[in-house]
Amino acid sequence: MNRRGDSTRFQLPDNLAVAAIGDGRGQWLERLPGFVEALATRWSLRFGPPFQPGGQTAWVAPVEDSAGTPLVLKVLWRHYEAEDEAEGLAIWAGNGTVLLHDSAVIDDQTTALLLERCRPGTALSTRPEEEQDRVIAGLLVRLWREPPPGHPLRPLSEMCAQWADEFEEVAAQSLLDRALVAKAMTLIRELPGSAEREVMLCTDLHAGNVLAAEREPWLVIDPKPYVGDPAYDILQHLINCPDRLRMNPDRLLRRMTALTGLDTDRARLWLFARCVQESIGSPWLTEVARKLEPGEPPVL
Repeated sequence: MNRRGDSTRFQLPDNLAVAAIGDGRGQWLERLPGFVEALATRWSLRFGPPFQPGGQTAWVAPVEDSAGTPLVLKVLWRHYEAEDEAEGLAIWAGNGTVLLHDSAVIDDQTTALLLERCRPGTALSTRPEEEQDRVIAGLLVRLWREPPPGHPLRPLSEMCAQWADEFEEVAAQSLLDRALVAKAMTLIRELPGSAEREVMLCTDLHAGNVLAAEREPWLVIDPKPYVGDPAYDILQHLINCPDRLRMNPDRLLRRMTALTGLDTDRARLWLFARCVQESIGSPWLTEVARKLEPGEPPVL
């Protein structure tokens, strides 16, 4: 492992390099080696090459502290959905998630997290989907806790309103069915406010974000915490099971709601809305949305 992040040895994960250049984050990439070097000094770290191919918004690498403790350093380009990752991890305190050892705000574009390292670190996505269902359902039920008083986490309604605004602008230039879009965006805006209970949400939990570990069999990484309707939180896993979702969305939905104790009818409305929203980049989801489309406007 290296002690410093000098440019002669610094490596970029493939996905981060492509995404950051495409998003105009070239200057941020140029500053990234300096951030890593400063953090290595701040936390007395030795670090290895970053995980490949990596994600699109963070430089993530295995590190060791001065005591030889295996950890992970995550240097994150700050973006809207993941703004409160450190705060959420601190509240969960390792109950189903990786432990947060420390965090730092570097500047208005960059934050850093020092995290528990999962070993062996194999992703749940390597396991059969039926096993994924059970593991993800069990983790979600543990994550759905009432947030403490004075918490900083944002409401799910805030993210959904922004998504609806952005989607409607893009959809207006597309060939998507206008009535389908209108029905889905109405649900995206209204469902958060009609939830019977509000809990801490992961919002991006799928099998690629669950790793095999020693402290627990499976731990969640990379949560994007919000507070809101738990029925929302199964959606990313469902969308990440395309064969089963396409073949019989109701069967898959009923399986996950049975495992989590959620209301199936409410989760179906959420899934319909998200399928329409995601159909711009994944046109096959329009077919799924048609199968889930509610008839008369639902009473929320």
